Amino acid sequence: MRLNSLTSALAVAALLAGATSCMKYEKKEKSATTGTATLVCDDSFRNILAQEIDVFEYQYPEAHILPEYTTQAVAFDSLLSLNTKTIVVSRDITPEERSFLKSKKRTARSAKIAVDAVAFIVNNANPVEMLTLGELADIVGGRTTQWNDVQPNDLGEISVVLDRTGSSLATYMRDSLLNGAPLGPNVYAAGSVPAVFEAVEKNKNAIGVLGVSWITSDMSSADMDRDSLAVSVLSDEPVQGATLTQKVKVLKLRRNDEVTAYKPYQQNIFDGTYPLFRQIYMITTAHSSSPGGGFYSFVTGDIGQKIIMKTGILPARMRIQVVQVGADQ
Repeated sequence: MRLNSLTSALAVAALLAGATSCMKYEKKEKSATTGTATLVCDDSFRNILAQEIDVFEYQYPEAHILPEYTTQAVAFDSLLSLNTKTIVVSRDITPEERSFLKSKKRTARSAKIAVDAVAFIVNNANPVEMLTLGELADIVGGRTTQWNDVQPNDLGEISVVLDRTGSSLATYMRDSLLNGAPLGPNVYAAGSVPAVFEAVEKNKNAIGVLGVSWITSDMSSADMDRDSLAVSVLSDEPVQGATLTQKVKVLKLRRNDEVTAYKPYQQNIFDGTYPLFRQIYMITTAHSSSPGGGFYSFVTGDIGQKIIMKTGILPARMRIQVVQVGADQ
């Protein structure tokens, strides 16, 4: 009995050792296309990065990107506190930030991945079609508080809606429209970019602020399932840029010294006629042979740029075909 028990025990031990050996042998090391990486992204670019992640993980099933969508300030804090290696934000890394990371033995790489237009939307019942930058500054600065002061109508008080008070969109409006002055008391935070869209759809008095990728017509690429989106951008067929939604009214804007106003179509971003735009940067300290480095190469490469084209903003590294949009500008 003892001999049989000892023999059985040795056999089980041998099997377990063999299984452990196989597990060690089959364990895969991290590479640019395997493993898991984190990423912190400005929330206003959420729908763009979500599509980038979907296609990357479709093409490389053993790679996984775990995103956090928050404010730009939190994204930089995460990078500089070494809590994440990759961020997507609306400004490049500064020399001081780069030096700080170097002191922590982290080498930062950065690339402009797109140019985003800052769009202003109103309810379809609002008769206003166009604003000058001066009029827009008076509205977001709280100096113009009634729609009747913009154009005769009975809509009443103006409510400016953005995603978050500490967001990059709020910073952009302060810097680009108000020369650093604070936003007016009529500016409200909806909590997220989709909530901005919803507030404008429901409120005739509201004017919403968001990136143009959130208002492309029927959000065709965002509504695709992951497989269909991946197949469309991984093929050799050229992609077409998106048009603008009809669910809300996208305002035309013009500079104070110009006659013609423009909507944030890709060709108007491309040639600079649409006056409000900002850069989107991807910054990483991830090694090129890690999944974070692999995702950085993907987004900055041809496939990643094709995905950006489909969202309605301007890819940084891809030529666009300028299409005549007629009187709508």
